Amino acid sequence: MNEISRRHVLKGAAAGVPLAAILADPMLAAAAAAGTETVSIKTTSGHSVSGALAMPATLPAPTMLLIHEWWGLNDQIRTMAAEFARDGYIALACDLYNGKVAEAGDSTTAKSLMSAVDGAQATETVVAWADWLRGHEQGTGKIGTVGWCFGGGWSLNASLASPVDATVIYYGRVTKTAEELTALKGPVLGQFASADKWINQEMVSGFEAAMDTAGKTYTNHWYDADHAFANPSSGRYDQEDAALAWQRTRAFMAENLG
Repeated sequence: MNEISRRHVLKGAAAGVPLAAILADPMLAAAAAAGTETVSIKTTSGHSVSGALAMPATLPAPTMLLIHEWWGLNDQIRTMAAEFARDGYIALACDLYNGKVAEAGDSTTAKSLMSAVDGAQATETVVAWADWLRGHEQGTGKIGTVGWCFGGGWSLNASLASPVDATVIYYGRVTKTAEELTALKGPVLGQFASADKWINQEMVSGFEAAMDTAGKTYTNHWYDADHAFANPSSGRYDQEDAALAWQRTRAFMAENLG
């Protein structure tokens, strides 16, 4: 994209183009993603990790840790960071694939990248970013996590490893024991799909039972949709349910992070 075209797209995005339209259009998503800054930090073991940072217009501000789908840290997730920044958050979309990204629709590569993730190293990465955001000099000290699919499960993992003020899970793996869930600090919002064959009713019911046993606060919403219903580039995208889930996510974060 040349500079004139990029400026034109950015102007259109800033003029109120709906989020779903930006996410569904590779050129618009690339333009929105270009508004984020790539930043790097060191984990406790000395690994260098990177992410996409988006800053809000007004500071100080609460912070948000975003975790990508199995595709990797692509323009879509960078766009979500920019959108959270527009809502008034210091938003950091972390990268658990060390710069690798699967092309849209290439599920074979996405599965391979997801399978190659080392759980201990990924935990170290999300903890490092959560600590960085929590201590950000322009932050309020409040922090939330949000993730989709693979990242939905890691949103929960991050909240267990470095307890946060609010956690949002979009159709992510939630197989946890009550003992593991005792580490949670803030409430959890779950967004699940009734036709999802992976993150299904049985798994979520087990999660709810464990949360009840652990005495933790949660709200789960079910949508008459399929896995990845909130992703406009997915063949399973459901515009109405995606919009409702996003509205609920925004309200939940506003309520718990201020």
